[in-house]
Amino acid sequence: MRTARGAVALVTGTALTLGLLSGCGSGGHEAGKRAVSPPSTRSSSAPPSVPPTPTPPLPEASKPEGKWDGKVRILGDGSTSSTGPQPHQPKPVKLKPGEKPPQFVVFSWDGALQGDDEQFSHFREVAKENNAQMTFFLTGTYLLPKSKAPEYRPPQHKRGEMEISYATDQHIRDTLRQLRGAWLEGNEIGTHFNGHFCGTKGGDDWSVDEWKSEIEQTYSFVENWKTNTGYKDLPPLPFDYRKELAGGRAPCLEGQKNLLKAAKSFGWRYDASSPGDFQLWPSKTDGIWNFPLQLVPYPGTERQVLSMDFNFLYNQSGDSTQGDPAKYEQWRKLTRDSYLNGFERVYNGSRAPLFIGNHFENWNGGIYMKAVEDVVKSVCTREDVRCVTFKQLADWLDVQDPQVLERMRRLDPAQSPDWKSLVE
Repeated sequence: MRTARGAVALVTGTALTLGLLSGCGSGGHEAGKRAVSPPSTRSSSAPPSVPPTPTPPLPEASKPEGKWDGKVRILGDGSTSSTGPQPHQPKPVKLKPGEKPPQFVVFSWDGALQGDDEQFSHFREVAKENNAQMTFFLTGTYLLPKSKAPEYRPPQHKRGEMEISYATDQHIRDTLRQLRGAWLEGNEIGTHFNGHFCGTKGGDDWSVDEWKSEIEQTYSFVENWKTNTGYKDLPPLPFDYRKELAGGRAPCLEGQKNLLKAAKSFGWRYDASSPGDFQLWPSKTDGIWNFPLQLVPYPGTERQVLSMDFNFLYNQSGDSTQGDPAKYEQWRKLTRDSYLNGFERVYNGSRAPLFIGNHFENWNGGIYMKAVEDVVKSVCTREDVRCVTFKQLADWLDVQDPQVLERMRRLDPAQSPDWKSLVE
């Protein structure tokens, strides 16, 4: 595991320094450093049914944009297809005068590889069992065999070079099955881009055109997996990635300034690459919703930690993913309770969305995976709570009164306003 840039630790007091860190399940880290003051603190329905997986449809010529006519169409080399509107999508509804907003929670996963631990499939089941849908940020090169590595042309790096490992052939096949099932269940397939480069020659150093190249290749690896893998026995993915892809999270949370300019040219609607903020209602940056990772209260202290697994790892066992086993249960509880503290603060306060990011990993005995699963089970079936995707949250925000949203953004996370006067 690489050493994170910007060594940081949580510090007690009204001002604190914390690591804005994130990574990829195969080993990447995302690092930053920031001094902040903590915000104030205060202290079921059944999952949707899932249609059976259809048999691969026969190829048919593509159809111009417009209302879907009910016909499935194969796209390109057969890697993807147009199957109509995504199933199980909630209809966004504008708040009525005086109505309290739902408590949105977004669980997102960087990398989205189905490895030997089968965590992708596991968390699909966790979502279904708890009335939740999630965002899976796919690393595009996880669909590219190592034998085809030269097909990847990373900005400022040699052809085929990556900071993470290429997936095995079996993991590619397994991941394709998971992507298909996840989308049919209503989950979102976003992007974690490709090579996971951080620091020098990483996202912060990329121009707008270099980000555009990275994005184009992100599309290409999904749209051409059959050509690249030769797997003709698998059915196409049931979506047109050019239409479905609405946003992503950059490796290392780096390069958002130029990334946003590039993303706008592709019509993306949100970005989750901001290196962290308080639990506030989202705003747009240059027309794109900004969904940052968030600071949540560390139990029993005045500390805050960023809402992603690597940040808890770094502040509990440093760079080691195999810390003291005697502390695993304590660390798991601290992680779980940090997320729940952040949830309770806004659930009983401003109702700002809670964003939790994670990876498919087994650090410190898998305690961070277990902590997230605990949180899903605790919050997603509560009254007025909606565990949604980033794309679904953007849908909801887009139909709200901009003036109401602006007033909501001024709320302290723990502040429970008079909703009758705030939502007019």
